[in-house]
Amino acid sequence: MLMRVFVILPAAGLGTRMATGHGTPQSPKQFLELGGIPVLIHTLRAFAAVPSVTRMYVAVRAGEMERVEAQVSEHGLADKVRVVMGGDSRQESVSHALAAVECDDEDILLVHDAVRPLIEPAVIERTIEAAQKSGAAIVGLPAVDTIKQVERTADGALITATIPREYIVQAQTPQGFRAGLLRRAFAEAEADGFTGTDEASVVERAGAQVMVVPGSPTNLKITQPGDLDLAEFYLRQRASR
Repeated sequence: MLMRVFVILPAAGLGTRMATGHGTPQSPKQFLELGGIPVLIHTLRAFAAVPSVTRMYVAVRAGEMERVEAQVSEHGLADKVRVVMGGDSRQESVSHALAAVECDDEDILLVHDAVRPLIEPAVIERTIEAAQKSGAAIVGLPAVDTIKQVERTADGALITATIPREYIVQAQTPQGFRAGLLRRAFAEAEADGFTGTDEASVVERAGAQVMVVPGSPTNLKITQPGDLDLAEFYLRQRASR
């Protein structure tokens, strides 16, 4: 049986770190426009451009489902995208989408931040290949700055150690896994009441090794004021190539 690839985009966040004018709790960052097109649509288009991707699942808040379905249809992605109800946390949203995906244990599931719209198809393909080979893989960037471990005190943070940069990567998405592994890891986490910082942390807890594939500085996550302007700059650069 041929391996299939499915994508989950948790997009139920409220975007509270964006300043008024770029985004507010009433205007989540995944719906902001980048080059005149919603950020979420840019992200979906990137995955739709990868031939091995079978279907994408977008997990959003109940009140946003119709809006997203209309945007997906307007931009010609309805055949490849299913909108599902998200949860109050990223992990809950991914769990809801996992329940909706009809796939085999050996298929690949990619989880990607909905607000990383500039992910390149080549990076997606590298992640798929690595997940197929090892069972679990994420995109990461080498740390550039010196990393300090600290202890929080009433007077501020105190350095307790300096961590060599060769041991550090900054995790990005997509994060890819064999479907059976991701489902088992999520089931164990739910049973134990564990909440991870990302999907890889949940899978690591289940005892699996996770490979890292090279990411890109342009694969930024639109989170804070200024990120949208930087994404616009990268988008213009890409268009001028």
